[in-house]
Amino acid sequence: MTTQAFEQFIGGAQGRSPFASLGLAVSGGGDSMALLHLAHAWLSAQKSQGALLELSLHAVTVDHGLREEAKAEAAMVAEVCAGLGVSHDVLTWSWDGQGNLQDAARRARYGLMADWARARGVDAVALGHTLDDQAETFLMRLARGSGVDGLAAMRADWQADGTRWLRPVLVTARADLRDYLTARGVAWAEDPSNQDPRFDRVKARQAMGALADLGLDAQRLADTAQHMTNAREVMERHAAQAARRLCQVKGGGVAFDLAGLTDEPMETQLRLFAHAMVWVSGADYRPRLDALQEAMTLAAFGDRRTLHGCVIEGDLERVEIHREYNAVRRKRAAVGEVWDGRWVLEGPDRQAQVRALGEAINGCPDWRQTGLPRRALMASPAAFLGDELRAAPLAGLANGWVLTPVHPDDHFFTSILSH
Repeated sequence: MTTQAFEQFIGGAQGRSPFASLGLAVSGGGDSMALLHLAHAWLSAQKSQGALLELSLHAVTVDHGLREEAKAEAAMVAEVCAGLGVSHDVLTWSWDGQGNLQDAARRARYGLMADWARARGVDAVALGHTLDDQAETFLMRLARGSGVDGLAAMRADWQADGTRWLRPVLVTARADLRDYLTARGVAWAEDPSNQDPRFDRVKARQAMGALADLGLDAQRLADTAQHMTNAREVMERHAAQAARRLCQVKGGGVAFDLAGLTDEPMETQLRLFAHAMVWVSGADYRPRLDALQEAMTLAAFGDRRTLHGCVIEGDLERVEIHREYNAVRRKRAAVGEVWDGRWVLEGPDRQAQVRALGEAINGCPDWRQTGLPRRALMASPAAFLGDELRAAPLAGLANGWVLTPVHPDDHFFTSILSH
């Protein structure tokens, strides 16, 4: 069943969007080692059957520098890959001590692998997440009070960071993958942190035994997560339709018709409000629910609030969300490069620097004619040569410069739907 499930997934993924090279994230643990051998066995079988399949495998290991054993595990993976004829690279990362360690490591891992995939010309990167990971993630999010979105199933095929990501063994139990390796005499490494009760995932894993007695085994929890995914799709479609009626996108910000917004179910209001803040700020995650609700309420009564790198303000008719100046005032980019993940400013002076307009808005005599709030324009990109303002297109000072958004305005509406 393990081999069949993998073959069905890869065949379906190839049918949806064919790829010529497949990256494999291999840490040396049981799940990822099974992924490596399943992929190699599948490709070998395809070739032995005379399939005209031009596909190459490339493995990658990320060493977070957090455990002494990691280097030996990466060397073990390299040796196995060499025996299989699969290319292998090791990527390294070191924590700067800022923020949550596990979250920082996860972000770094995906970022490093995305960069590696682009440099290698890898079309898709496969991850070894299993049915058990699906169930454990559901439990952890349930404990945090997550709503429908948070409880929805992990995606099996999606795009992020300019890379296609796949989870070919997401419907396979962890134990089945280890049985697969054992039957073939393949060894794997055990990460001791997987037994450390300080981590939420380990607590969830330990709780699974007791929950199974109630019928809440991994399969049941994973099925429930899929039900949540189905519910999320309905909510997203309604929100996308409502957004077309209620939202206006201008200058990188989003404005809501307040009367129309408050006529929508609270779930739709929160979904649109959160999406607007994520879209304007470029953040990976939506704000906390309590902070989101408070900001919505204050804006509806005409109060101003900063949240998630955005300024939220309104009156009795409209609520507007724009980028916050303090969130971007230290960001810098060269002419022609992406600034704040959202804009590209190009012009005649290649020696200029792109940064937030800020108080230099006083040098833009026509800014009021743009129809955009002063605070929003202060957070918009401008070209400076030293301290001299050369251009600020959103504020009405173009001077031959051209400002292009990374995403067109319509992206706000289309990106409401999960992909």
